[in-house]
Amino acid sequence: MSFTSYLTYFLAGYTGLVVAFYMLSAVVPKAAFAARALAAYISLMICAIYGAIASIVLRILGRQQIAQWTTARAFKYVMALTTGITFEVEDPNKYLETVRPAVFIGNHQTELDVLMLGWMFPKHCSVTAKKNLKSVPFLGWYMSLSGTVFIDRKSSKNARDAMSGAVEEIQRRKQSVYMFPEGTRSYAKEPGLLPFKKGAFHLAVQAGVPIVPVVAANYSHILHVKSLVFNGGKIPLKVLDPIPTAGLTAEDVDELTRSTRELMLQEIIALTQKVRNQPIAIPVGSATYRDMARVIVLLGRYSH
Repeated sequence: MSFTSYLTYFLAGYTGLVVAFYMLSAVVPKAAFAARALAAYISLMICAIYGAIASIVLRILGRQQIAQWTTARAFKYVMALTTGITFEVEDPNKYLETVRPAVFIGNHQTELDVLMLGWMFPKHCSVTAKKNLKSVPFLGWYMSLSGTVFIDRKSSKNARDAMSGAVEEIQRRKQSVYMFPEGTRSYAKEPGLLPFKKGAFHLAVQAGVPIVPVVAANYSHILHVKSLVFNGGKIPLKVLDPIPTAGLTAEDVDELTRSTRELMLQEIIALTQKVRNQPIAIPVGSATYRDMARVIVLLGRYSH
């Protein structure tokens, strides 16, 4: 039996399994989690293959800088079709199109944030990755071909030193980057942010480029892994005003990190309240609660 035949049987069986779980979800709601998880996985695989091919072609054509943009857009359309999940991007000033180069940052909730990038990823932008991932078969090759900005953390003593190579890439190629300053997924049930790492802010300050925060409302009603919730729906996404870094130094990074996190938290809470159309319950005593209290105080000052 040929490879094409094996592939055809695999795709047919996989599709049948996804459809079966979707049908079962009408009786057993939790089956929707399995259906969308399987649909999302195969969508990612298809787009990864497309991305590798597109990266090679675009590199030959001298258009390497849009490789990750075109791959992200493919994932956007495929996932909308297979899972029914979309993002609604609010960018009235078109910062995604006009601000370049920049360090774009966002809140990191779940694996679904890869789809979020599909909806908002700017042209001439790339993600960042550890330099040692270059040697990983397939993944590292795709990253190199598509123009990923690599950060050499292993041979650096601190976040500031680790960003030096990335600074050169941004300045030389006028390449924007997208980073998650939380450093890991929060899987938060309620709107909040983990503590920020300072790498993205050191990078922006050293490169002399603006920081552009992009925030998504808490979407635990769409995906919450612990509760086996995975639904279709629309998630609001807001692009905030660029934060200039011209004239700032390493000594300003702490305050820049703190104020940016506070601003993003405020916007995440506002977006989530708009989606839910109801007050948000924040656990008393948690870091999120303390952040919320600080924001309430600030909002009270601004309102007078």
